[in-house]
Amino acid sequence: MTQMLRRVIGPVIVVIVMVAIVQFLRATAPEPEMVEAERSAIGVYIERASAVATEASITVYGEVRPRVEIELLSEVGGRITSVSPEFIEGGLVRAGDAILTLEDDDYRVRVAEARARVASNQLALEQAKADADVAEKQLLGEPNPSELALKIPQIRQAEAALAAANVALESAETDLARTRVTLPFDVRIANTMVDEGQYLTPGRALASVFSTDVAEVRLPLSDSDLAALGVPIGYQAVDEGLRVTFSADVGGREQDWRGYLTRVDASIEAATRTVFATAEVRRPYEVVDGDMPLAPGLFVKATISGRALDNVLEIPAAGLRAGDRVFVMTDNDDLQIKSVDVAYANADYAYIRTGLTQGERVIVSPIRNPVAGMPLSAIESTDASIVDAS
Repeated sequence: MTQMLRRVIGPVIVVIVMVAIVQFLRATAPEPEMVEAERSAIGVYIERASAVATEASITVYGEVRPRVEIELLSEVGGRITSVSPEFIEGGLVRAGDAILTLEDDDYRVRVAEARARVASNQLALEQAKADADVAEKQLLGEPNPSELALKIPQIRQAEAALAAANVALESAETDLARTRVTLPFDVRIANTMVDEGQYLTPGRALASVFSTDVAEVRLPLSDSDLAALGVPIGYQAVDEGLRVTFSADVGGREQDWRGYLTRVDASIEAATRTVFATAEVRRPYEVVDGDMPLAPGLFVKATISGRALDNVLEIPAAGLRAGDRVFVMTDNDDLQIKSVDVAYANADYAYIRTGLTQGERVIVSPIRNPVAGMPLSAIESTDASIVDAS
């Protein structure tokens, strides 16, 4: 009996002792320090909004063409007796210089004959006037003499014949002048179709030529382009128009030319929903050594300077989000989402009219799942390769 009690009491005592030890350890253990959980801030790149005065500009592309491009035709017939040394593909012919000449013997004879007829009719008119003067004196006492008796119809006939002779002389002189083929403006020869010794008939094609005084570039503009430039459909420049800088890679390096936007078409192209504008470069072939002319057929980039932008804030283009929103880092390092009024934006910068304050920290790096009030941490230096992925 006593032995059985010992077997039961022993384990009970052990349990009681262990419970007492645990309670003692709990009672004497130090209280854990309560620390407020820290928020996890997202690192972002920032740029400050800065006030600027600038101008809107757009970049479009187009093909150069001459202002005048024609097929030169012969106005008279005859054999070609000489051609200009510049009557070759690519040749330059100045205004008034003979491109080619035709034999003119027959035309000189016609001019001489026309001059003789003029002289003869001039004499006939003088004779008619003299006869009329005599008739007027002879019929001085006659009551109501007829015009025929006074030789008045004869004078009219002689005057008409003289006028016709003068017109025939002018026509003969014009045909004679046309044996020397010229143009009233400088041209470049694009293609020749005849040569010296060849006989021509009136209307025969001689060459394809284009003017060198002005080069034109047709440029497609969207509705946003028109807004950036501040010009309407159907615009006509009063003086020089908006400034345009053209550039292209020619001769192994980038070449630049300066021109002006002179007009905008009065209709919209239905297929592309764009409107075409025309820019001009004056004297495109007058270049300094090492430069290239703005030749027809060249495909160029055109940067057009548009309307002035005053009292706007400039931010990197990556800072402008979809829906004209901007992510701003507040003074408390929180995210604030703002709606802004965009005056103009290009591939590099956005210009804000309202909605931002100068000096505000604009976030230019992507933020995944942005929520207003989320904690941020500014990264001082920006990376030029950052793009808006939000």
